[in-house]
Amino acid sequence: MIPKRKNKSKYYAKKVKYDGITFDSKLEGARYKILKNMQDRGEISDLEVQVPYECVVEGKKICKYFADFRYRCGEDVIVEDTKGVITQVFTLKKKLVEALYPGLVIQIIVDPREPPRTEFYPHPLHAHG
Repeated sequence: MIPKRKNKSKYYAKKVKYDGITFDSKLEGARYKILKNMQDRGEISDLEVQVPYECVVEGKKICKYFADFRYRCGEDVIVEDTKGVITQVFTLKKKLVEALYPGLVIQIIVDPREPPRTEFYPHPLHAHG
């Protein structure tokens, strides 16, 4: 039997709380603070967190994607996701959401101090073992 993780992130991100909102990582919490300050200064408006997007294809629900942030900058609606690790699942969901919601572009925000990592799965034909 495989032991369960006790509420620990797969990638060791630490949850943080700010303004009564729990964020999945320090990076996400830090980005929220920046966006909140921008909204307070009037640079952006309508800031939302954990915005759901239903992914339905030919009447069948495929998944639900939650964007970290959505806000207005002038006439533009901006959708952001903070990432320390860019997974294959995230990459597929991003492509699906952008295909299902024409005009929507998800901006990926990464920690400027550290390049984003990607999951690596060796191709079965090239795996040694």
